[in-house]
Amino acid sequence: MHKITYCLLYGICYAISLLPFKVLYLLSDALYAVMYHLIRYRRGIVRSNLSSSFPEKEEQEIVAIEKKFYHWFCDYFMEALKLLSISEAKLRRHLVITNSDEIEATFQEGQDVAAFLGHYCNWEWLTCVGIGLPKNRIVGLVYHPLYNQAFEKLFRKIRSSVGGVPIPKKDILRYLLDYNEKGIRSIFGYVVDQGPKWENIHLWLPFLNHDTPVFTGAERIVRKRKQAVYYMEMIREKRGKYVCTYHLITKEPQELGEYEVTRRVFELLEQTICRQPEFYLWSHNRWKRTHEEFDRRFEVVNGKVLPRKAEQQPAASNPNE
Repeated sequence: MHKITYCLLYGICYAISLLPFKVLYLLSDALYAVMYHLIRYRRGIVRSNLSSSFPEKEEQEIVAIEKKFYHWFCDYFMEALKLLSISEAKLRRHLVITNSDEIEATFQEGQDVAAFLGHYCNWEWLTCVGIGLPKNRIVGLVYHPLYNQAFEKLFRKIRSSVGGVPIPKKDILRYLLDYNEKGIRSIFGYVVDQGPKWENIHLWLPFLNHDTPVFTGAERIVRKRKQAVYYMEMIREKRGKYVCTYHLITKEPQELGEYEVTRRVFELLEQTICRQPEFYLWSHNRWKRTHEEFDRRFEVVNGKVLPRKAEQQPAASNPNE
């Protein structure tokens, strides 16, 4: 049944991808009207996230950003589907990587690269940054697999359509070791702003006016593998035109203090978002886990997050006192 569902889904998506960008954006405009005005897809979460992230902004400005976000979000889907059939030559007219030479120079020095990024602009297109590198380099994205098998297979197809190598996060270390043994240089992208589960929270950072739990696994990998670390910034100059730039964080992550790589990346990501907030993924309920609840329910023992025993949990305060 999954195979039939995937074949139907892929056939429809591939047919859509064959349409010119102008037509895709017309479809996106229609999708915006449905998602924003009719279905009202996650309107409450988006408004809450924007309002709490930018408390200094008036409601009118928040609503304006909200509408721009939904316009972009619909574009994101259409642009992602376009990867199924776009030629490399045409992609180069829509995606510009400004300093791939710096990454190749790092490869020439004998060091692999990790690119840290957030859910900003069209991160699916970042699987295509290999168009700026020699063909013998491995370029990929570390991702969290989707629960729906048909959509999981579709997005793997999208992410690998222009030479990218999508790797589930649980398998990345094995792949890095294999490439190293074969003498193959690689750059993998880590989307760092996903919300970790309770048992995976080891660090809280100030991010967009929130005390935010963040993943630290990517930093542990780059420190262990002694990889050069870059922040990948993507900006949208206009509809259908993206420009990507690598910003060096460090070539010696093991020399920095614990979690310093992650801190620097989140500082840069916040700066990017604040310049054009409409291109960030506001529909994700990333602040549903609070530091207060974490301290009440869990404790860290020898680096592991464990549930507190009932008798150890702080007593709840009486609101009538």
